[in-house]
Amino acid sequence: MRLDHQAIQKWIPPKTRVLDLGCGDGTLLRQLTDELNIHGYGVEINPENILRCVEICVNVIEQNLDEGLSNFDDLSFDTVIMSQTIQTMHNPDKVLNEMLRIGRQAVVTFPNFAHWRARWHLFWKGRMPVSEHLPYEWYNTPNIHFCTITDFEVLCHDMGIKVVDKLVIDRNGTSPLVESFPNYFAETALYLLSKKS
Repeated sequence: MRLDHQAIQKWIPPKTRVLDLGCGDGTLLRQLTDELNIHGYGVEINPENILRCVEICVNVIEQNLDEGLSNFDDLSFDTVIMSQTIQTMHNPDKVLNEMLRIGRQAVVTFPNFAHWRARWHLFWKGRMPVSEHLPYEWYNTPNIHFCTITDFEVLCHDMGIKVVDKLVIDRNGTSPLVESFPNYFAETALYLLSKKS
């Protein structure tokens, strides 16, 4: 099981309604259904991923997230997840608002583009980094917003979004160094969010 999926699972109450935006092949939703008995739906645009979801019995809706989520009612889900997808959205701020409109809480994960390896690669090679976590070249990447941990926290503050919990990890999990200097050492950031009361 992926490290980020393990962390997300800890934030999901059993037997609740979960919506996974950009659910990919449905692996996370299948895991949450099996382990926590959640009632889940995925939203995905890639036809191959949709087929994989159907094959593993994950409820999936074909939809372009950049066109909004108006087909979902307010607070129709307990948790709305967007894992490794927000950096591909044209309007991440609008998607965050929609997540917290339709869900009581939101889980957002994204690659930290300020990680030291990315900085090192850009500084020494003068090229956009390509790695296990960022496997695309600059010209074919789905990532259109290169977000850092600090950038995301500023956005949440400016939007009045409460950070309920946060976890920062590298390829080995978390450590005191990663936790102390997350914007430099964390490869992935995970946030549990809610509206401020």
